[in-house]
Amino acid sequence: MDEPVSHWSLGIAGVLRDSEYAGEGNRTLIVPSASYEGEWFYWRGATLGYRLAKTDHFSVDAFIAARLDGIDADDFGAVELAERGIDRDLLEDRDHSADAGLSATWKGAAGEIELDARADITGTSEGYQIAVDYRYPFRIGRVTVKPGIGATMLSDDMANYYYGTLDEEVARGVVDYKPGRSTIPHIGVSVVVPFASQWLFVGNAQLRSLPDEIQDSPLVEQDADSVPLLFIGVSRRF
Repeated sequence: MDEPVSHWSLGIAGVLRDSEYAGEGNRTLIVPSASYEGEWFYWRGATLGYRLAKTDHFSVDAFIAARLDGIDADDFGAVELAERGIDRDLLEDRDHSADAGLSATWKGAAGEIELDARADITGTSEGYQIAVDYRYPFRIGRVTVKPGIGATMLSDDMANYYYGTLDEEVARGVVDYKPGRSTIPHIGVSVVVPFASQWLFVGNAQLRSLPDEIQDSPLVEQDADSVPLLFIGVSRRF
C-alpha cells in the first residue's frame, strides 16, 4: 500500500538526558508530541521545515528548530560548582534559543549521509553549528532499526556561551574560560516499531563524547566525558 501524501501524528514522548552541567543531574521531560508530514512542508516536534528539493536519493531542506540546551543558573549544583572554583550566585542563565538552517541528505544502498548547518537566530549565543551523520537503516520484519555515527562542530560563540563563562560573569570575579570551537562526536541507534494499524513506537538512544575543552569547563561536572540521551515516544498517525 502506498504511503499517504501527508499525515498528522499525535502522541506522547519522553526524553531522559544525563546532563553534563555540574550538579544538574538528569533532565527528564515528558510532553505531548505532534507532527505533520506533507509533500513539501513538515513539522516534527520542535522543528518546522520545508523541502527545497527532493528525489528518491537526495533531498535539501530549510528549517527552523528550537535549541533546548539552556540551563537556569539555579539548576547548577552550588557544591559542585564550588569544587570547580565557581560561585553559583555570580552566574547568568544560559537561555534556550532557536536556529535556522539547511540540511542535505543522500540515500543509497550503503546507507544515508546527512549534512546539517544551523545558526542561532535569536541573538542568544550568536553562534552556529555544523553536523554530519552517517546512518545505516535496515529492517527486521516490520521493525526499522537505524544505527548511526556522526559529529557536531560548535562555533566559538556557541561553545563559549553554553560551556564557557560570560564576560559579565568574569567582571564579577568568575574565572575566564572559553572553550572555543569544539567538535562533539556521537553514536546512536533509533528503532521504529509499527503496531495496531496506525500506531508507532519510536525509540532513540545516543551517546555524545565530550572533547577535552568542554570537559575542562568549570561549568561541567567533573569526570563527565560523555552524555547519554534516551528518547521514547508513542504516536498515532491520522
